[in-house]
Amino acid sequence: MSTTAPEKSSSRIGGEESNDEGTLATVRRGLALTPAALKGIWITLALAALATVGKVVVPVAVQNVLDRGIIAPEVPDVSFVVKACIIAGAVLVLTASCNVLMNRRLFRMAETALVTLRKRAFRHIHDLSLLTQGTEQRGALVSRVTSDVDTVSQFMSFGGIMLVVMSLQVVIATVVMVIYSPLLALTVWICYIPVLLLMTMVQRLIRARYQRVRTMVGRLLGGVSESLVGAATLRAYGITGANRDRNRQHIKNVRDAQFRVLKPQSLSFMLSETADGVATAVVIVVGVFLGTGALGIDVNLTAGQLVAFIFLVSLFSQPVRMGIEMLTEAQNAVAGWRRVLGILDTPADVTDPGGAIDPKTGERLDPEPDAVTLPEGPLNVSVHDLRYSYPDGPEVLHGLTIEIPATSHIAIVGETGSGKTTLAKLVTRMMDPVSGSVLIGGQRLDRITFDSLRLRVVMVPQEGFLFDTTIAGNLLYGKPSATEDEMRNAMVELGLGDWLDRLERGLATPVGQRGESLSAGERQLVSLARAYLADPDVIVLDEATSAVDPAADVRLQQAIEGLARGRTTITIAHRLSTAERADTILVLDQGHLVEQGTHAELVGLPDGIYAGLHRSWVAHRTT
Repeated sequence: MSTTAPEKSSSRIGGEESNDEGTLATVRRGLALTPAALKGIWITLALAALATVGKVVVPVAVQNVLDRGIIAPEVPDVSFVVKACIIAGAVLVLTASCNVLMNRRLFRMAETALVTLRKRAFRHIHDLSLLTQGTEQRGALVSRVTSDVDTVSQFMSFGGIMLVVMSLQVVIATVVMVIYSPLLALTVWICYIPVLLLMTMVQRLIRARYQRVRTMVGRLLGGVSESLVGAATLRAYGITGANRDRNRQHIKNVRDAQFRVLKPQSLSFMLSETADGVATAVVIVVGVFLGTGALGIDVNLTAGQLVAFIFLVSLFSQPVRMGIEMLTEAQNAVAGWRRVLGILDTPADVTDPGGAIDPKTGERLDPEPDAVTLPEGPLNVSVHDLRYSYPDGPEVLHGLTIEIPATSHIAIVGETGSGKTTLAKLVTRMMDPVSGSVLIGGQRLDRITFDSLRLRVVMVPQEGFLFDTTIAGNLLYGKPSATEDEMRNAMVELGLGDWLDRLERGLATPVGQRGESLSAGERQLVSLARAYLADPDVIVLDEATSAVDPAADVRLQQAIEGLARGRTTITIAHRLSTAERADTILVLDQGHLVEQGTHAELVGLPDGIYAGLHRSWVAHRTT
């Protein structure tokens, strides 16, 4: 496996405050990624148009009732008034029906589209390397596929179509106003044009401030998540007060960011309300002068037409006010959308050559032509001139070349910072190197599909992570189809049968969040059994016994021996008792391979690094 792009390792998740992409550009990209949001949109728009046109029936009915049913005849024409009211009522019922159908379609379209968006974002997060994921707090990552998507959902389910409906209503109201009186229609627009120009500037300010709101919310969720995960450490060091102050500051930052949005938001509402009142007053004054001929213009404006026009002004001003409100909500939604797109824009620095999974069919999409699967049988591991450096840091692996025969047990030792764990992550492709290659079973690691790689190569980290379920539930992550007998046999074959029998509920024992109902050693035992059930051909143990007491270490060593039997095993050894059992020991020092041999050979080197480590370990153990 080789790569020529070291910057891939320094990818940072995007979509923060610095993103200056325009609102329309963000919406276009978002819709391109969620095509379901536009499915059948023309039917929805047609229903919206019918619902909007129906609202014109009220001013038209008022004008006809006044002019033809009350004012014009000597005696009010009750029959005409009743007929006009019945027709208007029927049209309003039809309008309401169209409105209900429109909203039902809209809700379904929005949620269908956003399910796809959530899936894509969640999948992409898992395609990022552990290093890239580490550039942002876990809680903040969660907020991008939950609260940020929710803001988009709420807007698309209501605000988006309301903007369309309100725009149609403004157009229709304008057309009808022009039919009644072009001069009065021009008067209304003259009152609103300055407001609309000011609103353009105000919306830019709201957009920038909502972007900060979404960022602050993400940091708040990240801080809360970190506090819950690290609760034991906070209490142990007596710093719960300091942590509480930090989270209060996060909450204050969210509040302050929201307050900063309220200022331009209040200004926009004030402008729309002022324009509404001014336009209504001006229409009444100008309309009265036109109707009486005081302006010297013969327009033949009746009382009914003037009253109808005032209704039309309300029909015009209502969508302007609501449109301004929806635009404000749109800025919040776009800020959330931008953060979700920031996830998808972050390069997937560890990509699956087998292609992405279609969320609907479960099939692979666009697999790379040179993608391969691992060959059957035992697997060897070859590392050639492997180099790696962390972002903005020095090189930590300097041209490592290692050959690990199939079914052999290799132990890698060295002082802290020598590159042991980095090598483990590169061999299991949790990260990609800056240069060099890793081959497993003769195949380049970056060409092996994830389905094949994760099935045949398994890593057990320093602290075995357990999910909040039972022991059996965690074992099933190793082999989803495993029966209870298979799980129990796995425990017995690793020498863990007596430990399992001592548990009152056996395999049904709940392990708690992150496995905290078990001891560190017990968590690691379950992790080893899970790896055993997965039945890999290559297993990497990253200091799997470093966090347990000596008594548990003996049990773990027995389990590791059972797990390693017949498999290619790479052990990152913190305790040299593990290294003593390996076929070959590799000694790393500051990213270089400096010694290689059996335990007996390396201990026999009086000035060797391993011999020195072993003497220190023996002295510490005897004291």
